Amino acid sequence: MQTTILAVGQRITEWAAIGTSDYLGRFPREFSLQLKELRTEPRNGKTPVQLMAAEGERILSNIEDDDFVIVLDEHGRDLTTMDLAKHFAQWRADGEHPVFVIGGPDGLSKDVKARANLTIRLSSMTLPHALARVFLAEQIYRAWSILAKHPYHRA
Repeated sequence: MQTTILAVGQRITEWAAIGTSDYLGRFPREFSLQLKELRTEPRNGKTPVQLMAAEGERILSNIEDDDFVIVLDEHGRDLTTMDLAKHFAQWRADGEHPVFVIGGPDGLSKDVKARANLTIRLSSMTLPHALARVFLAEQIYRAWSILAKHPYHRA
């Protein structure tokens, strides 16, 4: 099974890059997690709506028609780790390619949100985008460990 994290922003702090990379490297060959970084739109006097629209076009151009798109948004559904693992079990059974989308500093365009098959939030609190990458990669690893009966998840 292949899973992708599409994240707007190409320059993140070193600790976040190391943390994300650590989790990306833990998966077995049959369950790959890839991070695709998309550049942030240069501000140049543009409005947030214009910035989100430009970034949204780049996001949508990296999504295939048959991808299962999960958008991270503060107004999304709360999922437990077990809920996420159940979603992964279903996506695997259905042969889906889950693509998680983390927007830029201004958020996601309405077109990207409309493309979502599922909208979730990682926390009720606002997270910096770099931390969201690490947190999401860890939760995907934890969901995999639950399904694989790996001892990482002990709850």
